Amino acid sequence: DDMDVGAGDQGIMFGYASDETADCMPLTHSMATRLGKTLTEVRKSGECWWLRPDGKTQVTIEYLQHPDGSVEPKKIHTVVISTQHAEPLKAKRTQECAGYKGAEMTAPSMEDMNKEIEEKVIKRTLQSIKLKNGQPAISLYGSHTHLHINPSGKFIIGGPQGDAGLTGRKIIIDTYGGWGAHGGGAFSGKDPTKVDRSAAYICRQMAKSVVSSGLSARCLVQLSYAIGVAKPLSLFVETYGSEKGALTVDDITNLLK
Repeated sequence: DDMDVGAGDQGIMFGYASDETADCMPLTHSMATRLGKTLTEVRKSGECWWLRPDGKTQVTIEYLQHPDGSVEPKKIHTVVISTQHAEPLKAKRTQECAGYKGAEMTAPSMEDMNKEIEEKVIKRTLQSIKLKNGQPAISLYGSHTHLHINPSGKFIIGGPQGDAGLTGRKIIIDTYGGWGAHGGGAFSGKDPTKVDRSAAYICRQMAKSVVSSGLSARCLVQLSYAIGVAKPLSLFVETYGSEKGALTVDDITNLLK
């Protein structure tokens, strides 16, 4: 079969899933990546026109680990957002936004920028994320949450002008934000024969299918490959003791085979 090509390289790949959110992703990761997406959306829509493209997010959540191996987010401890912006109280919208023909506007103060980011980015994002109990993630947010929005002060110069040089391939934010495990291979620039990417996707699909089917509350799947060999060399499954009923890890592994 012409489609039965061997793996393009050797390596180990992982996929992870947890029942803490509707999409079976860790809440810390879902929140951090969606905060970045919302920052882009409010910038492009003009709602927060004074935002610029560069930025980062980081989320810390306090969890409770149950005896059955499952984890439950209890409260959002810290949110960090560093986002590039126009010069406060000076920048004009006609100069910031190409093609803008409306009334002239001036960028708000840093204090007002931070308030808008909290309301239009953080709270809006949390409202869109559903927990396994059906409640929105904003139910975990409150006065106990520590906010750090541009904690270093103004962030006007960004991109290659502000940080030139290779800082890594971001393999953790591309996967599960530190949950599960990682084999070290990046996704960027890989064709489908490169198992760094394609096998990582099937590992995630396998792990998610286990969790969404109710076989366990958490699941980590590992595959390994050799270059030129089409089929995986090994399959490893970890459920952290969260398998349901009389199921064992071996039972779940055999189902995935």
